Amino acid sequence: MTKQVQKLDRVIIRFAGDSGDGMQLAGDRFTQETATFGNDLSTLPNFPAEIRAPAGTLPGVSSFQVHFADHDILTPGDAPDVLVAMNPAALKANLADLPRGADIIANTDEFTKRNLTKVGYEGNPLEDGSLSAYQLHALPITSVTVKALEGFDISRKEAERAKNMFALGLLSWLYNRPAEGTMTFLESKFAKKPEIMEANKAAFRAGWNYGETTEAFSVQYEVKPATLKPARAGQVQAVRGPHVPGRRRDRRGRRGARRVLRRRARREHHLRPRDGAEAGDHRARGVGRAAPDHLRHPAGRPVHRHADQDRAGRPADGAVRP
Repeated sequence: MTKQVQKLDRVIIRFAGDSGDGMQLAGDRFTQETATFGNDLSTLPNFPAEIRAPAGTLPGVSSFQVHFADHDILTPGDAPDVLVAMNPAALKANLADLPRGADIIANTDEFTKRNLTKVGYEGNPLEDGSLSAYQLHALPITSVTVKALEGFDISRKEAERAKNMFALGLLSWLYNRPAEGTMTFLESKFAKKPEIMEANKAAFRAGWNYGETTEAFSVQYEVKPATLKPARAGQVQAVRGPHVPGRRRDRRGRRGARRVLRRRARREHHLRPRDGAEAGDHRARGVGRAAPDHLRHPAGRPVHRHADQDRAGRPADGAVRP
C-alpha cells in the first residue's frame, strides 16, 4: 500500500504508560535512532516515584518526550504533537498538554471499566466523543502484540511486555526512523535469552508492518536531517564559559593560587600517619612519627586552636578574646 508522505520541520512525541510498560526504553531507542538519522533533538524523561504507585493510577504514569527537527532546537517542547497512551491514566495525565489536532495513539486493550474507574473516568473517552478535537488512533496494541508472538515459546505475560516494541515499531515507521540500531540493541540486551530477543524483534516488526499495511494511518511523515553550521572558535569559547583567572592558569600562563593550595593539601594529606594497625607499616618506612604541624594542617594554622593563639597554644601578645 502506497502511503502519502508529508514533510515536517519538527515533531514532539510523548510516550506514556504505566511504570512497567517500558516507555523509557521505547523513548530512548526512538531517540537513538533519531540521532543516528541526523536530526537535532532534545528529550525529557519523566520518571514516577521510586515507591511504585499501583498499576493504572495517575501517580504511576511514566513518560518520555522527544523533540526532533531539521534545524537547531533548544528545548524538549511544551505541547506534544503525538501522544502514545498505553492506558487511561497515561491519557488523563497528559491530555491537558496536547494542542488541538494532536495525534493520540491509544491502547484500547487497557481501557477496561476497572482501569477507567481508577482514574475517575465515568465513561470511555475513546468512545464518548470527548476526544473529537484530536486525531484519535485507537489500536488494540496488547492483543495484536500477543497475536504476533503466538509462535514463540514464551508466556502470555512476556508477550504482553513486548507491546512497547510494537509501539516503537509503529512510530519508527510513521516517522521513517532507522530500524537497524534497535535490532542490534535487542540482540545485545537479550543475548542470553534468545527466545525473548526474537520475540521483541518480532513485536517491533509487527508494529512497523501494522503502520505500513493498515488503513488507520494514511500518511507517513518525514523530518529531514538537521543542517547545522559548524561552531566557530568564538562560539566554542562562549559555550565553555569566559576565562576566569585562578581556574587552571591565568592569562599569563601561571597556575591559580587556589589550585596550587588544593593540590598541595591533597599531596600532604597522604603523608599523615594512620591510626590502628596500619600505623606499623608507616613506622617501618620511617613515617610513623607524628608529622609536623605544617604537614598535618596545610593551611598553616592549627584547626582546633583560636586565631589569637600560636602553634603551642599560648596566648599571643595583647588582649585575647574569651
